[in-house]
Amino acid sequence: MPPTRVLVVDDAVVVRRLISEALSGDPDIEVVGTAANGRIALQRIRQCNPDVVTLDVEMPEMDGLETLRHLRAEFPSLPVIMCSTLTERGASITMDALALGATDYITKPSQTGSFDESMQRFRDDLLPRVKALSRRAAASGSMKTFVARSAGLRAEPVRIIAIGVSTGGPNALSLLMPRLRPDLDVPIVIVQHMPPMFTRLLAERLDAHCPLSVKEAAGGELLRAGSVYIAPGGFHMLLTQQAGGVATALNQGPQENSCRPAVDVLFRTVASIYGAGTLGVILTGMGQDGLRGCQEIHERGGRILAQDEASSVVWGMPGFVAKAGLADKVLPLDAIAAEINRLAGDGPKPRVAGPLAAPPRAAAPS
Repeated sequence: MPPTRVLVVDDAVVVRRLISEALSGDPDIEVVGTAANGRIALQRIRQCNPDVVTLDVEMPEMDGLETLRHLRAEFPSLPVIMCSTLTERGASITMDALALGATDYITKPSQTGSFDESMQRFRDDLLPRVKALSRRAAASGSMKTFVARSAGLRAEPVRIIAIGVSTGGPNALSLLMPRLRPDLDVPIVIVQHMPPMFTRLLAERLDAHCPLSVKEAAGGELLRAGSVYIAPGGFHMLLTQQAGGVATALNQGPQENSCRPAVDVLFRTVASIYGAGTLGVILTGMGQDGLRGCQEIHERGGRILAQDEASSVVWGMPGFVAKAGLADKVLPLDAIAAEINRLAGDGPKPRVAGPLAAPPRAAAPS
């Protein structure tokens, strides 16, 4: 199999060198070119025909967002990984880029680290993404069928919905959440693999387009029906039973599956409290975080939905669950909301929104 061809786009010479050397050290990857801004990048894409592009967010002449608009018009299926700074501005622009069609993102290492430390960060964060996205492109069109387990004998009503998602998650959630019933009478808890600041912005954007109330969990709040709680970046989210009901709890315990927040951590506590009343939903993402949590839900009689391969950006997390025979149904993304609504009962038609966008701005005072 030929190596994955990567184009590296960044205005900083040092960053281009870091990324190029980090990727070139793997025999399965070939850096076929670099570019210092978006205009050059578009020319290089036509010349080099890369399999994956890494794209800086902030660049002169043509920044990452404008480049992405042009790139998506000409190369709609080319995987693009945004390289963002871990700042409020960087997080906001990255969310805009995901809405415009970026496939994934990484955050750049701190400038205070050494060259070797920064290169290792790129190896750890970027290499798996490049390989996963390249495999997806190579495997597109090859559909696999998995037999879902029978769920016909269970009649326990759904009391909570727990969602786990990673790569491709922001846009998957932006398409799923607005299609849920506006009168949904159970709480929803979500782990999306994202760093701090990113999860707060994600919650704000989903809240602006979702018929339910969406917030980043603060820890200690009681779960309310019709409310959605997203685990904050850098913290595991758990559920605890209290006198007044079930509450969220946050901690910074060890990573699980190289993640914090981790889906497994949340799903375990959801299953222990809600048992057969749990509806677990596992969406697009790399790795197998959520597999053990789904096993817990399965053992306690809960239901599990998994996103199918064709609609997933990376069929890692849902693929592991499907292959283990834990999913009641393996569905395309656009069918999952309808199945959630069906399992939760009939209700009014939900409001439907498009891809993730910034929240509407408040009108200026007159």
